[in-house]
Amino acid sequence: MPHMTAFARNQWYVAAYSHEVGREELLGRTILGEPLVFYRTEEEGTPVVLHDRCVHRRYPLSESRLDGDRIVCGYHGFTYDTTGTCVYVPGQKRIPRTARVTSYPVVEQDSLVWVWIGDPALADPQTIPRARHLDSPGWTTVRGMEPIDADYGLLVDNLLDLSHETYLHGGYIGTPEVAETPITTEVDEGAGIVRVSRHMDDAACPPFYAKSTGIEGRITRWQDIEYHAPCLYLLHSRIAPVGVLPEADGSDPNGFHTEITYAITPSADGKVYDFWMVSRDWATEDDEVTEFLRGNNHTVVMQDVDALNLLQKTLGTERTGYQELSINIDTGGLAARRILARLVEEGDKPVEKVQ
Repeated sequence: MPHMTAFARNQWYVAAYSHEVGREELLGRTILGEPLVFYRTEEEGTPVVLHDRCVHRRYPLSESRLDGDRIVCGYHGFTYDTTGTCVYVPGQKRIPRTARVTSYPVVEQDSLVWVWIGDPALADPQTIPRARHLDSPGWTTVRGMEPIDADYGLLVDNLLDLSHETYLHGGYIGTPEVAETPITTEVDEGAGIVRVSRHMDDAACPPFYAKSTGIEGRITRWQDIEYHAPCLYLLHSRIAPVGVLPEADGSDPNGFHTEITYAITPSADGKVYDFWMVSRDWATEDDEVTEFLRGNNHTVVMQDVDALNLLQKTLGTERTGYQELSINIDTGGLAARRILARLVEEGDKPVEKVQ
């Protein structure tokens, strides 16, 4: 097997989109190897996350049903409240003391449902990084999620080095300038944040943007990545016709701003959930643009999925001790690997996030 990126357990991870968690159907997801079940309470509508296996015969609670705010196991009827405490067992009054499933800290923020798998005493909601554009007025978002049969570290690598757009995503978001333009990288080790920037002053406009914005001709194109280890990746993207620069005060009336967000959530060894979102502050009411960006970005994501599935298989056949070659474009990815390794080592201390 290829080397696996270890899991940092005392961290917040995106487990679902808000719209995925409801009462009609129980949602099952595996996060950091832990099977979880998600639902909402009847009155307040707050999300609940419990371990997804009945204590009795390990039947998945996500394949069971709700009775009010309680889950009734679909196999023998063991019933659990929102804290994971068993409140009913069939055929007897006495409930065994060990009849309980773990309940996990959960926070709903910016249309994402975050869960904490590690020590619940360390779960501080204030440390969750923000992605306010996902449910702010003036922004429209398309989103999806693809499971990948690859180590989550490979997806972190992929997203922190966008030069692959030129080769893997040509005809969609890639143009020659992406690979040819040097990057700048800043690392805030303490906060666990990696920033990678690529500013292209004169670039071809890729179909993804040409068809959605109507820009003809060449563009300035800025890609500013902000990766909050371990889970949240923000790509602040700006395009404008060549020669149109932001005002001195930073306002940018003639630029098109797109926020591309990824949540990189390890499911189990060699498996990762790839949550992808594209938010825009232009043509926000235009359904045609929305559907174009949804379809186009899904295609781009599937190109990554196929590439990473292939890469994982390939790494699995490598002889022990093979050597990777890294170059300047890998600076951000290597910094992310370093931070992830530190978070795993520290284990007990959640990373300090800067809001």
